[in-house]
Amino acid sequence: MTRIKRGYIARKHRTKTRLFTSSFRSKLTISQQKIKALVSAHRDRDRKKRDFRRLWISRINAVIRENKNEKYYSYSIFMYNYTRGSCFLIVKYLHK
Repeated sequence: MTRIKRGYIARKHRTKTRLFTSSFRSKLTISQQKIKALVSAHRDRDRKKRDFRRLWISRINAVIRENKNEKYYSYSIFMYNYTRGSCFLIVKYLHK
């Protein structure tokens, strides 16, 4: 079987991986750091959604408590009454 030189393709792959983790030199630490970075990015995308939703809920709750309405005095009661009236809202837009 003839020898196949993978010069261009392999070099392109290694360069792309090295650019992703620029401060590491050996192949093992580069690949480990790349996996760790991708795992962290995936985890933090989900965490960002949770954090923003928590922020929006706390802002809405503060406005409801500030107005001191007799009917709604907390976020949970407000949302219960709002959805019971078959109205649906997006919390993201309500906090503004």
